[in-house]
Amino acid sequence: MMYQHYRHSSSTCSQEYHGQGMEVGGNNFDSGQQPQEQELATKMLQIQSKRFYLDVKQNRRGRFIKVAEIGADGRRSQIFLAMSTAAEFRDYLSSFSDYYSSLGPPNPDNVPDDGKLKSEMMLKDNRRYYLDLKENSRGRFLRVSQTVTRGGPRSQVALPAQGMIEFRDALTDLLDDFGTDDGGLLSVDRYKGELPEGRHLRVDNKNFYFDIGQNNRGVYMKVSEVKSNFRTAITVPEKCWPRFRDILSDYCEKMGRTLPPDSVHDVPGAPGPRAGSAQPSRDIDTFTGSAPSRI
Repeated sequence: MMYQHYRHSSSTCSQEYHGQGMEVGGNNFDSGQQPQEQELATKMLQIQSKRFYLDVKQNRRGRFIKVAEIGADGRRSQIFLAMSTAAEFRDYLSSFSDYYSSLGPPNPDNVPDDGKLKSEMMLKDNRRYYLDLKENSRGRFLRVSQTVTRGGPRSQVALPAQGMIEFRDALTDLLDDFGTDDGGLLSVDRYKGELPEGRHLRVDNKNFYFDIGQNNRGVYMKVSEVKSNFRTAITVPEKCWPRFRDILSDYCEKMGRTLPPDSVHDVPGAPGPRAGSAQPSRDIDTFTGSAPSRI
């Protein structure tokens, strides 16, 4: 498996799937209330001296993953991720791991005052997630903090950097089995027609994938950029596609007017080559098949 050589030798993983039993009193990751929850699956990872549990759960508001960290002293910390947020987090784990693998040995003289080496932020409804790759006297680790914009306690887990790939792979397994649709009873009217096929655009050594999907919030387009071991993605709701298109068209027109005539056709998405140009149209390709295997 890709990145296998980064796995920590002391890490182990186990998985258990559950039936239809109902668990009462579980934490609601959205409201803090305690409705009935159904536990669908769980995975356990042993990374250095810590244990991590990834539990796929479902309640009336939808599916989500509870991530619990159990320290060597028995102290417990946990965060909650909607399925779509878990997929975004999975992608960030790849980029953080790539960055971590590019670092040399720890050097206390080069560590920033706050210890942060790389940071990202995810936003989901009224929740923010801060991802910070940090370094201290005990080593390098990824701190994931969850906050609620309307107030409330801050929760966080700390994942040893050596275990990021194993954590990502375990998360990917759960997402492959249960999908990235948050689900829930608060769904919008679903699009009944057949969704358009995905599209593929290759520019130099980068690949861009355009995939149309649907979840409880409606139809969306996921644009993924893939370059060797790097992958990132954005999601564009269907309701803003026309505005998104207009902005891109405006940029294409402005760049087409300002670039020298000989260079216009070199800009992906710019107006086509001048009359008589032999520049081939080879960057755009279409594909069929299921998108989740790529994203």
